[in-house]
Amino acid sequence: MSRLIVVSNTSDWKLSIPDIEVVSARSYLTDPQFINRRVARVFNLSRSYRYQSTGYYVSLLAAARGHKAIPGIAAIQDMKSPAVIRIISDELEALIQKSLSDLRSRDYILSIYFGRNLSPKYNKLSLQLFNLFQAPLLRAHFHHDGELWNLKSIGPIAASEIPPEHQPYVEDFALDYFSGKRGRAPKRETGGYDMAILVNPKETAAPSDSKAIEKFIRAAEKKGISAVTITRDDYARLAEFDALFIRETTAVNHHTFRFAQRAQAEGLTVVDDPESIIRCTNKVYLAELLTAHQIPAPRTVIVHRENKKNVMQDLGFPMVLKKPDSSFSQGVAKVDDKTSFLQKIEELFEKSDLLIAQEFIPTEFDWRVGIFDREPLYVCKYYMAKKHWQIMNWETGSQKRFGKVETLPVELAPRGLIRTALSISNLIGDGLYGVDIKQIDNRFIVIEVNDNPSIESGIEDEILRDKLYLTMMDVFLKRIRKTKEPPVRQY
Repeated sequence: MSRLIVVSNTSDWKLSIPDIEVVSARSYLTDPQFINRRVARVFNLSRSYRYQSTGYYVSLLAAARGHKAIPGIAAIQDMKSPAVIRIISDELEALIQKSLSDLRSRDYILSIYFGRNLSPKYNKLSLQLFNLFQAPLLRAHFHHDGELWNLKSIGPIAASEIPPEHQPYVEDFALDYFSGKRGRAPKRETGGYDMAILVNPKETAAPSDSKAIEKFIRAAEKKGISAVTITRDDYARLAEFDALFIRETTAVNHHTFRFAQRAQAEGLTVVDDPESIIRCTNKVYLAELLTAHQIPAPRTVIVHRENKKNVMQDLGFPMVLKKPDSSFSQGVAKVDDKTSFLQKIEELFEKSDLLIAQEFIPTEFDWRVGIFDREPLYVCKYYMAKKHWQIMNWETGSQKRFGKVETLPVELAPRGLIRTALSISNLIGDGLYGVDIKQIDNRFIVIEVNDNPSIESGIEDEILRDKLYLTMMDVFLKRIRKTKEPPVRQY
């Protein structure tokens, strides 16, 4: 397995580590030799992991390529989450107090290099934090509130920020790390039939309407699960439940993701799980995944500022531009000429370093295959909104935003459709997904995979009716029971 250290600029890396390839983030993202490399371990030491920055995309696309990224996107988001920081601080309370007991200041910064600190007395705490957040270089900020030390924040140290006087030590620690002399990550305990259904009563295009939510609650009760709805204000209550079912539109930079992270950390069964949210809500990741596994998709270009002029030649007009985290047809634009392309692309670059450009494929409808636990659940035809090129028209002032919907039995759907939908959703995970596919003659072309897909009363449940909700609750029940199984003892 090749090992790559990825830095914002190769001049940032001053250390000499044998058998390690040092590359720039831009090269890793765009150079075909890294795109096509099958197996690699990627140590991301970019200057920033800010959402949708170049450093963020290094870890995101590493996962799409089948590379092992350190830190992964989940770890990056954990560092940004105050809730996760509090959980970790509580879990490590005894170790934190013991390690920092001799300090007299109110604040302390702990530099962690490959799981170690320059002072050996902080190595146990350093290793625990490194194992939990899995970033090669970390900076942890602790504050004493007059009674106890608390972890206030933790974040990456860029390669360019290693002080010169620390570099010899970091080099030694890195050599030990890459030679295999390191500890293992600790396991978190999971806790233990109540379900929270996260909703937003004010959301105008929620994944489930109120009738569908009621059906979920009734189906849960039939399976011995007491289900109640919660909102974003109920974050502190998560530990009371055994499962979290998110029925609010998800995003990574959003409270829904924090709920999913916290629930997972507490040992709850979670749908949508954090990894599915990360993967499904970013179309750059999906584009890489489809390409890597040769699954039919529209001709697609990942756009950055250096290649934007080539996109017009590669795809022609009209084309579709997408924000990486667009959902429900928002953040997606069709451009018909150079002028509209250049104007729209600059608007989108203000929010993301990478964008998606795709060939425009006009069809009368899009297929949607709903999948849960790696099994097809429902199949729908979503027709385009009237006089519009998408199934949802956000531009119109009328109530006719949506095209008509036809639902049909899974067994009557084209086999190629189901096969294509499963081929991509199984690469995402075993959660609840809605795979959108266009059909051209006998070809099925994947447009996107949605976490948190629509399940509305009278639409997606038209064929299975109550059985759809009961089937889903069977999966929840199976997963909850699995979390309650006692660990297998090793003798």
